[in-house]
Amino acid sequence: MTDRRIRSIVIVGGGTAGWMTAAALSNALQGNCRIELLESEQIGSIGVGEATIPPIKYFNQSLGIDENDFLAACQGTFKLGIELVDWPRLQQRYFHPFGQFGADFDAVPLHQYWLRERERGDDTPLQDYAMAWVAAHRGKFDRPLMDRQRVQSTYDYAYHFDASLYAQYLRAYAEQRGVLRTEGKVVDVHLRGEDGFIESLQLQSGATITGDLFIDCSGFRGLLIEGALQTGYEDWTHWLPCDRAVALGCTHTAEWPPHTRATAHAAGWQWRIPLQHRMGNGHVYCSQYISDDEATQVLLEHLEGEALGEPRLLRFAAGRRKQFWNRNCVVIGLAAGFMEPLESTSIHLIQSAVTRLLALFPDRDFDPLTAQEFNRITTAEYERVRDFLILHYHATQRDDAPLWRYTRNMAIPDTLQYKIDHFRHHGRIVAEELELFRNPNWLAVLVGQEVWPERYDPLVDLRSKVDAPRRLASLRQVISEAVQAMPTHRQYIERHCRAQS
Repeated sequence: MTDRRIRSIVIVGGGTAGWMTAAALSNALQGNCRIELLESEQIGSIGVGEATIPPIKYFNQSLGIDENDFLAACQGTFKLGIELVDWPRLQQRYFHPFGQFGADFDAVPLHQYWLRERERGDDTPLQDYAMAWVAAHRGKFDRPLMDRQRVQSTYDYAYHFDASLYAQYLRAYAEQRGVLRTEGKVVDVHLRGEDGFIESLQLQSGATITGDLFIDCSGFRGLLIEGALQTGYEDWTHWLPCDRAVALGCTHTAEWPPHTRATAHAAGWQWRIPLQHRMGNGHVYCSQYISDDEATQVLLEHLEGEALGEPRLLRFAAGRRKQFWNRNCVVIGLAAGFMEPLESTSIHLIQSAVTRLLALFPDRDFDPLTAQEFNRITTAEYERVRDFLILHYHATQRDDAPLWRYTRNMAIPDTLQYKIDHFRHHGRIVAEELELFRNPNWLAVLVGQEVWPERYDPLVDLRSKVDAPRRLASLRQVISEAVQAMPTHRQYIERHCRAQS
């Protein structure tokens, strides 16, 4: 049989996407394939500080990375969820926790009993049944327990870290496993005449780089996937109209909140990401409703500490490439598409693309069925994430500014409308194929954004032997006592993963 194995892989672009890809491939391929990463110090990277979601833990674990070592190296902190301020309406906030709401005590989901008690006059917020929220609210953190019988197993966590330091950390990991880094700027892409596959890259230095598989991690430019292969882009700005961000770090307070905060403003929203050495901040906004200078001023006025450095302006368009795998090119990271950072999905989309590439790893024949399946799954993932983000904008009561009046009245994708309709009718969450965000995630945002069901599940009233009020009260007490015993977030970091400088 003819040997058709991939012999060489070329990754164009470093940053978080490039080095996550290089690290994962070098770990999986075990030195049996040449991996070369091209990046140019002239171009730099987008990373401004990252919040993540829980699956990032599994990526690091798959590489054999020690969690405490990684957090110390990347000035990292822990994240129990995201607090959303002024989203449903002004002067209101809610929390999207990682993990579940309490512990189900019956075959009927807990939130259905909560809906009935709410109808009867109990005004306890749903988030009070989420251990992640109670811990975050009190500034506490500890790792969850594995014992599913304990309430301390009901929450999850992710990280905040400096994205540039994470890229450096993974670069060292990848280079130790044989990845070759080449400094240089790509100035031309040569395609094969017979099939249009990428044959080689021409660098500004005059060097030529050849490969079998090319991975485009070049950021918004999409140097290979768009510049050379003209794949096309599906624009979603009519659903997600924010198209710019200005980012700036600042000093922070003595305590490090174990959660991200997203505060809605008139023409967008502001993130707050606590790291060990600084607070990351940014204002994501729609340029149709506010100028760059005005957006920068809004950010400066809402900093909690002294500004560090100068504001950085980013421009983008929400959407995705029409193909993520085209010929012998796979696109990963910002070059694949952009989802604004409201729910911290950027790094996860890198992670899932790399995992998917390994699951569908090609040979030099590049069977079109392989690319077709990669594109099918990735498209579904992007669309489901898109719908989850749109929900935050569309399900709002705000009418104080043009952005919010537009988003609350805009037509939305049928897939999202179907979910909303089911929840409005019976408080039920219906799942689509390949959901990144699970039922508890959707529940947190639907309730937080005040999408109230017309009725609760009729099965609740037929379960007459279930003493729901007592069970709910007991659950709140157990959660409160468990959180009380936890160390503060800062205490935990000081003990286990404090950065050296």
